[in-house]
Amino acid sequence: MKAMRVISGTCKGRKLQAVPGMSTRPTTDKVKEAIFNIIGPYFSGGIGLDLFAGSGGLGIEALSRGLDRVIFVDHDRKAVQTVRKNVAACGLEKQAEIYCNDAERALKAVAKRGLRFSVIFLDPPYKENQWPALLSALAGCRLLEPGGVVVAEHSAKARLPETADGLVQWKQETYGITGVTIYRWKGDETDGEHCRLSREF
Repeated sequence: MKAMRVISGTCKGRKLQAVPGMSTRPTTDKVKEAIFNIIGPYFSGGIGLDLFAGSGGLGIEALSRGLDRVIFVDHDRKAVQTVRKNVAACGLEKQAEIYCNDAERALKAVAKRGLRFSVIFLDPPYKENQWPALLSALAGCRLLEPGGVVVAEHSAKARLPETADGLVQWKQETYGITGVTIYRWKGDETDGEHCRLSREF
C-alpha cells in the first residue's frame, strides 16, 4: 500500500501510519484531495467530527487545513492507537480529542455537549443497509453548524438516500471503487434539545 500523507496545509507532507491488519480501509490521497477541493479547500476555524476515524487521515487533513479542533472516534482500539500516533507525528495533540467508542454512543455524547460541527466525516465499513439509519441518527442530533457539511465515503455501488431527516444531498462523486456523497443541513431552524436516536445502525 502506498504511504499516506497529509496533502496540504500546516502539516503538508507528514507521513501517516495505516491501522495494522485488514479491519480498516484508509482513504486514498486521491479521494482525500478531491473531498477537500469540494468542501474547502481550507477552513477559517471550526470543529470537525471524524466518526469512523480509522487512521485519522481525514480529520488530520482538516486540522492541517485550518479547523480549530477535531474529535476522532473509532470502536477499534488499534485504530484509536494509530490515530494517537498520527496526531502526535503532526504535532496536533492540543487540537484533537480521541475516543474509543461506537458511533451511536459518540453521537449522543457530542450532542449532550451541545457541539456543532463545520464538517462531519463518515467512513464506516461498506454496509449499504446502515446508511439510512446512520444519517437519520446524525440528523436527529442536530450537529451541523450553519453551512456545515457531512462527508460520506462509501462503495461506488451504494446509492445513499437523497434526504435524511433534514440532511440533503449536495454533491455526489465517484472515484474508482469509492463513492463520496456530501450532505448539507436543510432542516427547520427549531432544533430539539435532545438527540433523537430512534434506531440502531
